[in-house]
Amino acid sequence: MSGKRRQAGEKDGGSKKGRREVKAELSAALGARARREETRRAWEKREAAQCGPVVLDSVPFQHCVIHSFIENSKFLDGLKEELLALRFHEKSNDLYKFQQSADLKSRKEPHIRALRDVLFVDFRQWLSEVTGVELETTVDLSCAQYTYTDTLLCHDDELEGRRFAFILYLVPEWSEVDGGTLDLYSTDDRTQPGSIVKSLVPSWNTLVFFEVSPVSFHQVSEVLSEDKCRLSVSGWFHGPSLERPPRCLDPAPIRNTHIPQDHEILYEWINPEYLSFEYQSQIQDEFEDSSEILLKDFLKEEKFRAVCEALETSNIDWELLGPPNRRCYKRAKGELPDALSSCMDLLRSEAFFLLLSNLTGLKLHFLAPDNEDSDEGEGSSGQNARTLSQGDGVEQAGPAAHSEGDNVPTYTGELRHWEHGHYTMIHDHDPERQEFALDLLLFCGCEDWEAEYGGFTSYIAKEEDEELLTVYPENNCLALVYRDKETMKFVKHINHKSLQRDANRRGFCDFAFVYYE
Repeated sequence: MSGKRRQAGEKDGGSKKGRREVKAELSAALGARARREETRRAWEKREAAQCGPVVLDSVPFQHCVIHSFIENSKFLDGLKEELLALRFHEKSNDLYKFQQSADLKSRKEPHIRALRDVLFVDFRQWLSEVTGVELETTVDLSCAQYTYTDTLLCHDDELEGRRFAFILYLVPEWSEVDGGTLDLYSTDDRTQPGSIVKSLVPSWNTLVFFEVSPVSFHQVSEVLSEDKCRLSVSGWFHGPSLERPPRCLDPAPIRNTHIPQDHEILYEWINPEYLSFEYQSQIQDEFEDSSEILLKDFLKEEKFRAVCEALETSNIDWELLGPPNRRCYKRAKGELPDALSSCMDLLRSEAFFLLLSNLTGLKLHFLAPDNEDSDEGEGSSGQNARTLSQGDGVEQAGPAAHSEGDNVPTYTGELRHWEHGHYTMIHDHDPERQEFALDLLLFCGCEDWEAEYGGFTSYIAKEEDEELLTVYPENNCLALVYRDKETMKFVKHINHKSLQRDANRRGFCDFAFVYYE
């Protein structure tokens, strides 16, 4: 048979003879009855063991590495060629960034079909015997490509029906310095992930599988090689799910009322342009139309410079926040330098609450009138914004008591530091998602920051990946975003490209506040 005719047969599914010629077989060592029994006993006892090409371990959770998984290495060359010819789709959200194929269950390419057969039949039977779990015939299977800066952050893979996750690596020569390792996390007594205790380096024709459980937290570390592709075929075997303990929830952030500061603090700190009644009215109109606005050069130049100098030269106590399946960034704690403490006071002052009311139309101060035509809790954020007349200006702000029965506006706020490897993720039980809120971000130290570095804040609709809004870090810019209960936000993982900046300014900071009417 000529090469030309053989290729034509492969394209349309192949003849019967062609299908017999392309066959995948598991490593002969996996088929040996004695070796399989040895592996089963080690798995049952949760022991660390090596049974030929099979390496078992239960730390930090049960997993297994099988070297030389497919018997015929030449078969894998053909498989790789077929996989790379597939159409890949970029996948990017709060959890990951990589390229993925569609489900491979219906592909007719001979090598892909042969791999599917050996995984769905031979390996599924082997896995069921070794683990003692009766597995369903349903198997998820797709191909993924990770290239420079791609990553898959900390998660546990738990979804109804998933029992075992598996990854077959088809990578070139690979080392830990290339990134892309499969990192396994320890967990605490509340089944929350802690630190990475084991990293598995991808290698050609190696399959890794692990039991999907409440503690199976893992990640694919960021790929650091600029010229290698981390190609793999992965998926899940389905079976009876393990019992899951109640999920650990974040405590609701402590909310505070404004601090008594009159309008003088505004004139001391803020660009006079934003204190003009006419300009405030214009900003409010724009905000009501789109529910967001970016105010450039917000602080006076000398004040902003003092804040940046304090961030660069002061010995600030930064604490790293986790757990890693939800967030990874640093927050300032303890006593702050005068410039930073004064800036925090500005953002939580009574005068600033009234200024925000003027800029957005929201009732964040008792002097801000109600809009009787608005329907509380309904519609988009733009529909909920209220109009504030010019007559109720900044000059009227000052220490004053609220009328009895009024809702008292509150805030939460923190000073954050962002650098390579930092991010936040969306999770279903985030207490901040329970009501309408105004987000404020004031950026510092992000000159020359590029969008490709990550670190931007993305807003998306619930159950959707499409971005509604992206806020990019920009020096001395104040971002205001009004969100409803169906809007979620995350800060995109900051990748290795960010290290291209000068070593003294590879990260940036922001003042992050949330205001509630």
